[in-house]
Amino acid sequence: MAEIVIRDIQKKFGDFVAVKESSFTIEDGEFFMLLGPSGCGKTTTLRMIAGLELPTSGEIFLDGEEISQRPPSQRDIAFVFQMFALYPHMNVRKNISYPLVSQGMPRAKVREKVAEVAAILGIEDILNKPVGGLSGGDRQRVALGRAIVREPKAFMMDEPLGALDAEFRERMAEELRALHDRMGATTVYVTHDQLEAMQMGDKIVVMNNAIVEQFGTPQDVYDKPTTMFVANFIGSPPMNFLHFAGAAAEGAESIQLDGQTLGMPKLLDGAEGELVYGVRPEHVRLSDSSNYRGEVVSTEYLGTTQIVTLETSYGSIKARAPSDQLARVGETVGLNFTASTVTLFDAATGRAVRSLLNDEVLSNG
Repeated sequence: MAEIVIRDIQKKFGDFVAVKESSFTIEDGEFFMLLGPSGCGKTTTLRMIAGLELPTSGEIFLDGEEISQRPPSQRDIAFVFQMFALYPHMNVRKNISYPLVSQGMPRAKVREKVAEVAAILGIEDILNKPVGGLSGGDRQRVALGRAIVREPKAFMMDEPLGALDAEFRERMAEELRALHDRMGATTVYVTHDQLEAMQMGDKIVVMNNAIVEQFGTPQDVYDKPTTMFVANFIGSPPMNFLHFAGAAAEGAESIQLDGQTLGMPKLLDGAEGELVYGVRPEHVRLSDSSNYRGEVVSTEYLGTTQIVTLETSYGSIKARAPSDQLARVGETVGLNFTASTVTLFDAATGRAVRSLLNDEVLSNG
């Protein structure tokens, strides 16, 4: 078992709060993503789990044991860095075997384990090559091999694909996920790339300004954002926001904008003041049957689909429409929204109003 439980961990550097009272659980065998913009606290959180930073307060449990104040050597956790951190004077074989040799493992066993790891990563043909002449992708495989060969309880990965170009990143992301599935090891992975997180992760923690904004499956984080930050950070294009002043009573299933009724999931709480009607671009349809209208200001062709940008009286909207649907710049068209997918936000707090759509994720958060 390699379950990791985080309870109210906080990290301060003087008066600066890098991580503020964060709590979540990483299940045994999960591929777990820490996602957020630069400076949000995700790498500091990873380093606290690994023991490279000690929390100012809070608890970290690995397999039920409290480890928050233990040094890295007593945590049985492997760390993979963005910049590979390989030994340049050693060849590939010696880099991978170094953790085992330093533990005093017999030579025959070391050779056996290095051969196993090389086969898993498909790098048998470069074992005797110096690391300096390797491609970025191969160097990252060697760094992974050095972590894997130890058979730790968990892997910590700090943007391990960040130094690779786009083609290598996509290929290595697929390889990493496939490797994880074969090994079944608990993996905690830091990234600022929401596409990477959605592609690879079983669970995602979205962080911003030192706090956990949302924790859940990729589908829940995308379909049921609990804050405006998450709704805007996840998705390309992000969620559309229509700002308006008014009230929405508990039990309401629609709002009125420009005299038009816009549907939404039944509210389980009421809200008033400045509110925000949030809808994903793929749930916006161009339709002559609607009286809620917008002016087309641009179109972006994406092959089978297009992104149509429209200006409305309550804000700009992007619609993901079929590429063969005619949308001329300057024309005014009607807009329909898929009511069951809408999230209503309180603009003052940035948090979602509880509804039938998001009740479970808000309750768990």
